[in-house]
Amino acid sequence: MNPEIEFREGLDELASHYLEVLKLLGEDPDREGLQKTPMRVAKAMQVLTRGYSQDPHKVLTDALFAEKYNQMVIVKDIDVFSLCEHHMLPFYGKAHVAYIPNGYITGLSKIARVVDIYSHRLQVQERLTQQIKDCIQQTLKPLGVMVIIEAKHMCMQMRGVEKQNAITTTSDFSGAFNQAKTREEFMNLLRGESKRI
Repeated sequence: MNPEIEFREGLDELASHYLEVLKLLGEDPDREGLQKTPMRVAKAMQVLTRGYSQDPHKVLTDALFAEKYNQMVIVKDIDVFSLCEHHMLPFYGKAHVAYIPNGYITGLSKIARVVDIYSHRLQVQERLTQQIKDCIQQTLKPLGVMVIIEAKHMCMQMRGVEKQNAITTTSDFSGAFNQAKTREEFMNLLRGESKRI
Protein backbone atom coordinates (compact mmCIF):
# COMPACT_ATOMS: atom_id res chain seq x y z
CA MET A 1 0.00 0.00 0.00
CA ASN A 2 1.30 3.43 -0.90
CA PRO A 3 0.09 5.72 1.93
CA GLU A 4 0.49 8.77 -0.32
CA ILE A 5 -2.17 7.47 -2.75
CA GLU A 6 -4.76 5.48 -0.80
CA PHE A 7 -6.68 7.79 1.50
CA ARG A 8 -9.40 6.87 3.94
CA GLU A 9 -13.02 7.97 4.06
CA GLY A 10 -13.60 11.45 5.49
CA LEU A 11 -10.77 13.20 3.66
CA ASP A 12 -12.93 16.05 2.32
CA GLU A 13 -14.56 16.62 5.70
CA LEU A 14 -11.16 16.68 7.37
CA ALA A 15 -9.96 19.28 4.85
CA SER A 16 -13.00 21.46 5.54
CA HIS A 17 -12.13 21.47 9.24
CA TYR A 18 -8.58 22.58 8.47
CA LEU A 19 -10.04 25.41 6.37
CA GLU A 20 -11.86 26.58 9.49
CA VAL A 21 -8.69 26.21 11.56
CA LEU A 22 -6.87 28.55 9.18
CA LYS A 23 -9.61 31.14 9.62
CA LEU A 24 -9.54 30.79 13.41
CA LEU A 25 -5.78 31.35 13.35
CA GLY A 26 -6.37 34.68 11.61
CA GLU A 27 -5.24 33.55 8.16
CA ASP A 28 -6.88 34.12 4.78
CA PRO A 29 -7.40 30.63 3.31
CA ASP A 30 -8.06 32.19 -0.10
CA ARG A 31 -4.57 33.59 -0.51
CA GLU A 32 -2.43 31.77 -3.04
CA GLY A 33 -0.10 29.95 -0.63
CA LEU A 34 -2.97 28.56 1.46
CA GLN A 35 -5.58 27.61 -1.14
CA LYS A 36 -4.54 23.94 -1.22
CA THR A 37 -3.30 23.76 2.37
CA PRO A 38 -6.47 22.29 3.96
CA MET A 39 -6.41 19.29 1.62
CA ARG A 40 -2.64 18.90 1.91
CA VAL A 41 -2.89 18.83 5.70
CA ALA A 42 -5.85 16.42 5.60
CA LYS A 43 -3.86 14.03 3.40
CA ALA A 44 -0.78 14.39 5.60
CA MET A 45 -2.80 13.61 8.73
CA GLN A 46 -4.28 10.51 7.13
CA VAL A 47 -0.78 9.31 6.23
CA LEU A 48 0.53 10.09 9.73
CA THR A 49 -2.36 8.16 11.31
CA ARG A 50 -2.56 5.28 8.84
CA GLY A 51 -1.91 2.83 11.67
CA TYR A 52 -5.59 2.97 12.67
CA SER A 53 -6.54 1.03 9.54
CA GLN A 54 -3.78 -1.59 9.81
CA ASP A 55 -3.65 -4.80 11.87
CA PRO A 56 -0.22 -5.38 13.47
CA HIS A 57 -1.15 -8.92 14.60
CA LYS A 58 -1.90 -9.92 10.99
CA VAL A 59 1.44 -8.50 9.86
CA LEU A 60 3.23 -10.91 12.21
CA THR A 61 1.10 -13.97 11.38
CA ASP A 62 1.45 -13.41 7.63
CA ALA A 63 5.15 -14.28 7.96
CA LEU A 64 5.14 -16.88 10.73
CA PHE A 65 7.60 -19.78 10.40
CA ALA A 66 8.21 -22.84 12.57
CA GLU A 67 11.82 -22.74 13.75
CA LYS A 68 13.70 -24.36 16.66
CA TYR A 69 15.89 -21.29 17.23
CA ASN A 70 15.47 -20.16 20.84
CA GLN A 71 18.08 -17.45 21.33
CA MET A 72 17.56 -13.69 21.34
CA VAL A 73 16.47 -12.00 18.10
CA ILE A 74 17.08 -8.23 18.08
CA VAL A 75 15.94 -5.63 15.59
CA LYS A 76 17.44 -2.31 16.67
CA ASP A 77 17.56 1.27 15.47
CA ILE A 78 14.06 1.12 13.96
CA ASP A 79 13.08 4.66 13.00
CA VAL A 80 10.04 5.91 14.90
CA PHE A 81 7.90 8.88 13.87
CA SER A 82 4.68 9.51 15.76
CA LEU A 83 2.31 12.25 16.89
CA CYS A 84 1.93 13.08 20.57
CA GLU A 85 -1.77 12.90 21.40
CA HIS A 86 -1.54 15.83 23.81
CA HIS A 87 -0.43 18.49 21.30
CA MET A 88 -0.46 16.56 17.99
CA LEU A 89 3.19 17.47 17.50
CA PRO A 90 5.74 14.89 16.31
CA PHE A 91 8.04 12.79 18.43
CA TYR A 92 10.77 10.80 16.75
CA GLY A 93 13.64 8.48 17.55
CA LYS A 94 14.61 4.82 17.57
CA ALA A 95 12.97 1.61 18.75
CA HIS A 96 14.92 -1.48 19.76
CA VAL A 97 12.99 -4.77 19.91
CA ALA A 98 14.12 -8.19 21.10
CA TYR A 99 12.27 -11.47 21.42
CA ILE A 100 13.21 -15.04 22.26
CA PRO A 101 11.34 -17.47 19.95
CA ASN A 102 9.35 -20.36 21.32
CA GLY A 103 8.95 -22.56 18.25
CA TYR A 104 8.07 -19.76 15.80
CA ILE A 105 9.84 -16.80 14.27
CA THR A 106 8.51 -13.99 12.09
CA GLY A 107 10.08 -12.07 9.22
CA LEU A 108 12.50 -9.47 10.55
CA SER A 109 10.85 -6.66 8.61
CA LYS A 110 7.56 -7.51 10.32
CA ILE A 111 8.94 -6.35 13.67
CA ALA A 112 9.66 -2.95 12.11
CA ARG A 113 6.16 -2.93 10.56
CA VAL A 114 4.58 -3.46 14.00
CA VAL A 115 6.52 -0.46 15.28
CA ASP A 116 5.39 1.53 12.24
CA ILE A 117 1.70 0.65 12.63
CA TYR A 118 1.45 1.59 16.30
CA SER A 119 3.54 4.74 15.84
CA HIS A 120 1.22 5.94 13.05
CA ARG A 121 -1.56 6.63 15.56
CA LEU A 122 -1.96 9.42 18.10
CA GLN A 123 0.33 8.22 20.88
CA VAL A 124 2.23 8.69 24.07
CA GLN A 125 5.65 7.05 24.10
CA GLU A 126 4.85 4.95 27.17
CA ARG A 127 1.78 3.34 25.56
CA LEU A 128 3.54 2.89 22.22
CA THR A 129 6.29 0.91 23.96
CA GLN A 130 3.76 -1.31 25.71
CA GLN A 131 1.61 -1.89 22.62
CA ILE A 132 4.58 -3.11 20.58
CA LYS A 133 5.61 -5.50 23.36
CA ASP A 134 2.04 -6.78 23.89
CA CYS A 135 1.44 -7.37 20.17
CA ILE A 136 4.58 -9.46 19.75
CA GLN A 137 3.97 -11.37 22.99
CA GLN A 138 0.32 -12.15 22.20
CA THR A 139 0.88 -13.05 18.56
CA LEU A 140 4.17 -14.98 18.53
CA LYS A 141 3.91 -16.30 22.12
CA PRO A 142 7.71 -16.15 22.51
CA LEU A 143 9.66 -16.88 25.68
CA GLY A 144 9.94 -13.13 26.18
CA VAL A 145 9.88 -9.70 24.54
CA MET A 146 11.66 -6.44 25.34
CA VAL A 147 11.12 -3.04 23.74
CA ILE A 148 13.09 0.17 24.29
CA ILE A 149 12.24 3.48 22.63
CA GLU A 150 14.46 6.57 22.71
CA ALA A 151 12.76 9.69 21.35
CA LYS A 152 12.78 13.46 21.16
CA HIS A 153 9.45 15.25 21.51
CA MET A 154 8.68 18.39 19.53
CA CYS A 155 6.16 19.39 22.21
CA MET A 156 9.17 19.78 24.54
CA GLN A 157 11.44 21.30 21.87
CA MET A 158 9.14 23.88 20.23
CA ARG A 159 6.87 24.85 23.13
CA GLY A 160 6.63 24.48 26.89
CA VAL A 161 10.07 24.00 28.41
CA GLU A 162 11.79 24.31 24.99
CA LYS A 163 14.53 21.77 25.77
CA GLN A 164 15.91 20.73 22.38
CA ASN A 165 18.28 18.00 23.55
CA ALA A 166 16.08 16.10 26.01
CA ILE A 167 15.68 12.42 25.11
CA THR A 168 12.93 10.28 26.63
CA THR A 169 13.63 6.56 27.09
CA THR A 170 10.89 4.01 27.79
CA SER A 171 11.05 0.24 28.13
CA ASP A 172 8.74 -2.70 28.64
CA PHE A 173 9.44 -6.42 28.84
CA SER A 174 7.89 -9.80 29.48
CA GLY A 175 8.77 -13.45 30.11
CA ALA A 176 12.48 -14.26 30.08
CA PHE A 177 13.32 -10.55 30.13
CA ASN A 178 12.04 -10.40 33.70
CA GLN A 179 15.44 -11.87 34.55
CA ALA A 180 18.05 -9.15 35.02
CA LYS A 181 20.70 -11.28 33.25
CA THR A 182 18.61 -11.47 30.06
CA ARG A 183 17.87 -7.75 30.09
CA GLU A 184 21.57 -7.06 30.63
CA GLU A 185 22.47 -9.21 27.60
CA PHE A 186 20.03 -7.19 25.48
CA MET A 187 21.44 -3.89 26.76
CA ASN A 188 25.02 -4.99 26.12
CA LEU A 189 24.16 -5.93 22.53
CA LEU A 190 22.47 -2.56 22.02
CA ARG A 191 25.43 -0.63 23.40
CA GLY A 192 27.76 -2.43 21.03
CA GLU A 193 26.72 -0.65 17.82
CA SER A 194 23.52 1.30 18.51
CA LYS A 195 23.61 4.89 17.21
CA ARG A 196 22.31 7.93 19.04
CA ILE A 197 19.33 9.85 17.64
